[in-house]
Amino acid sequence: QVQLVESGGGLVQAGGSLRLSCAASGTIFSINSMSWYRQAPGKQRELVAIIMSEGTTNYADSVKGRFTISRDNAKNTVYLQMNSLKPEDTSVYYCNVLERGIFYYWGKGTLVTVSS
Repeated sequence: QVQLVESGGGLVQAGGSLRLSCAASGTIFSINSMSWYRQAPGKQRELVAIIMSEGTTNYADSVKGRFTISRDNAKNTVYLQMNSLKPEDTSVYYCNVLERGIFYYWGKGTLVTVSS
């Protein structure tokens, strides 16, 4: 079993920045992809950014150029640097990990609120 704990959410004004962290712990053999999703009230959960084990990244069009995903494999931690935040970025952000190519794990989420 893998446990994920997110941190770094909060309230920020439009144009500001936040950095989310997600640390994986437990029985970990190999982590493939690490990603961030978000879900706003009344909307479906959507992929924000993903980073593969070798470092390849991909982003939702809505965050390209503003968000940066990175990972520390030694610490089993993934980060999401969010700059130039907009009110429409307000969501609960969830960490997701694919382990051994077959097991998906989710964190409990961290709330990001961007005020206008």
